[in-house]
Amino acid sequence: MTTFLIIGAVGLGLLLVSLVIGDLLDGFLGGALDADWFSTAAIGGFVSAFGFGGALAVGPLGTIPAIGIGALGGALFAWFALWLTRLLKEEHTDAVPSGDAAVGLDAAVITTIPAGGFGVVRVALGGHTVTYNAKSPDLDEPITPGTPVHVTGVLSPTAVTVAPTWREITS
Repeated sequence: MTTFLIIGAVGLGLLLVSLVIGDLLDGFLGGALDADWFSTAAIGGFVSAFGFGGALAVGPLGTIPAIGIGALGGALFAWFALWLTRLLKEEHTDAVPSGDAAVGLDAAVITTIPAGGFGVVRVALGGHTVTYNAKSPDLDEPITPGTPVHVTGVLSPTAVTVAPTWREITS
């Protein structure tokens, strides 16, 4: 029983190391763990479940059945570890907002947009605050920081064209 407990503890340690340093250990082993079905998390899950499952079964059933039960439990936990790590690695996040999505939105000038040159604007886009390089080709005067502007077009993924927002003056 002690041997199975030691095997289980070693597997638990390997699983903990796999969770803490993740793919670093997989990369350190020089591509030996490149297969999708083979990872340090799976090895740690198998070894720890094998050891602890065998330790539970060795008392009432004996050593040979305990090895089989430990191997079955280890295979089950290895599959679960692979499934869980694959699920976490393949989780997709929302895409970064593009400049096309900013067209038609209001923005605020952060740095001066000189006549014929580029400045920087901040746009609230999809719950994100995004900054873009901005140019205002139709104006002959610079647009100062803090001025509200309207995004009118896209020049590149990081640059947009803007026009000042005209406010109605009430007296």
